[in-house]
Amino acid sequence: EVLVVESGGGSVQAGGVLRLSCKVSGFSVERYSVGWFRQAPGKEREGLSCISWSGGDLYIADSVKGRFTISRDNAKSTTYLQMRNLQPEDTAIYYCAADVYCSPNQIGGLGFASWGQGTQVTVSS
Repeated sequence: EVLVVESGGGSVQAGGVLRLSCKVSGFSVERYSVGWFRQAPGKEREGLSCISWSGGDLYIADSVKGRFTISRDNAKSTTYLQMRNLQPEDTAIYYCAADVYCSPNQIGGLGFASWGQGTQVTVSS
């Protein structure tokens, strides 16, 4: 059974920082990629970033480039999304997902196989 579990969400003020974590277990291939996504109220789900197993393939969406950083610790089966200078428009449920590949097309098309339940991030002004 594949388990994808996000953690680290919460409430912060504008300009604040949060680090989200995503732990994956049981995926069908050992060397999987992980992507981060978010869905704000009343909006479509948006792809933010992905990283391959080795870190050699890494993608950050223009909407968060310069503020969000993705990284992973394979020994802990955990991928991180470091978010800084958060703004009210970053308020959303943040999801991570696992798949074989990381690419802009996959992130943009939400084409990841196994998804977590999401973690809420709320940014107040």
